[in-house]
Amino acid sequence: MIIFVLGENIVRGAETRRRTQVVSVCQNRINACSAMSEKRPVSPLAWVPSLYFAMGLPFVVLNMVSAVLFKDLGIPDARIAFWTSLIMWPWTIKFLWSPFLEIFRTKKFFVVATQLLSGIMFGVAALALHLPSFFAVTVAVFAVVAFSGATHDIAADGVYMSELSTRDQAKYIGWQGAFYNLAKLVATGGLVWFAGWLYERSSAEGAAAFDAYVHAWTVVLAILCGLLLLLGCYHGRMLPSGAAAAGGHSLGEGLRGLKEVIAAFFTKKHIWYYIAFIILYRLGEGFVMKIVPLFLKADTAAGGLGLTNQQIGLYYGTFGAGAFLVGSLLAGYYIAARGLRRTLFTLCCVFNVPFVVYALLAFFQPSSMWLVGGGIVVEYFGYGFGFVGLTLFMMQQVAPGRHQMAHYAFASGIMNLSVMLTGAVSGYLSDWLGYSLFFVVVMLATIPAFVMTRFIPFTYPDGNKTE
Repeated sequence: MIIFVLGENIVRGAETRRRTQVVSVCQNRINACSAMSEKRPVSPLAWVPSLYFAMGLPFVVLNMVSAVLFKDLGIPDARIAFWTSLIMWPWTIKFLWSPFLEIFRTKKFFVVATQLLSGIMFGVAALALHLPSFFAVTVAVFAVVAFSGATHDIAADGVYMSELSTRDQAKYIGWQGAFYNLAKLVATGGLVWFAGWLYERSSAEGAAAFDAYVHAWTVVLAILCGLLLLLGCYHGRMLPSGAAAAGGHSLGEGLRGLKEVIAAFFTKKHIWYYIAFIILYRLGEGFVMKIVPLFLKADTAAGGLGLTNQQIGLYYGTFGAGAFLVGSLLAGYYIAARGLRRTLFTLCCVFNVPFVVYALLAFFQPSSMWLVGGGIVVEYFGYGFGFVGLTLFMMQQVAPGRHQMAHYAFASGIMNLSVMLTGAVSGYLSDWLGYSLFFVVVMLATIPAFVMTRFIPFTYPDGNKTE
């Protein structure tokens, strides 16, 4: 019996040593893989384009594509403009929870989690279109997507700023802007065109107009669901961490951090000038963003251009977004070569002056594809070229300091507040003035931006990111 017990103990000891050796070998292999990963950093081109494409999709769909969706389903212009502007509120107040993203987990965690959540919610929205109260339910679901998307933006910008030097930020800002707006091309171009194609196919098969549109947009929202789920899985593997949490792990620390972030933001040099600049730079765009797709789709008798979804997808979404992409890329290299201080006023002019295109289209209502498409291309090229300047200004003049990610979120929230408020009233204003006079008023609204940009002071020299 004693011999048996001793033998059993010897066997158990050998098994324990063997398990310990296996665990040790596995741990060594994990550590080796981690070390190799640290020695071979992922190229920014492997994640910057896809990250900002994923950032752009929810924003563009909620801000622009949803207007066409609800227009197809018979919702009045004023309600469309109001509610699709109101649900953009999270992008304005995202600074309120940005400090909490600094103290919990990693920025990568929040990027991946929000991409997956947004994908799932677009799937829910696809099902909601079949409900009797589809408008109220879909708006509520889109509000959840907006919160998720705003959180994603904070974390994604945090990864970009923490992983890239100031020089690389300027180098890749064109790629960032280009792929953010490639999402616009895919959404307002490809998906809107595809919705129109599906509608015509269903109508040809005898479906009622409303049912055909419901079917078309259900498929489109399901595609968005799949795209964001795939992007979330991809970034789970390819995205750098964006640095670990700062160390605080309590609600109290988060609230104290928020108070500190807000106080530090409003004590920055020139901050009130910068806030006014951020608001005014995109003031004209905020008015036109909701109305342009509605203007393109409205009947000519109502002052619109009477385009179909497929034509809107081709002119506005494909030609226009393609021009935006080219403008964004060229602007990045233009700023990198000459510096932001020397180029900012030019960028502001190129951004705002082309809005005159829509006033001309409203006055003359051309039916020529070349005139309509060409005008949209000109406006969108200027939009893409000039928008990069505001983005980089907020990164390099407003955000630098201890709370860089939170302060950038604060600045971009102020920027989106301007766009949201003007968008909310744009439907009522265009109904009151008519499209032609409305676009003239938009041009007048761009004038303060030129004055502000011409005299704006710089706190930091180009390339300096320390306080």
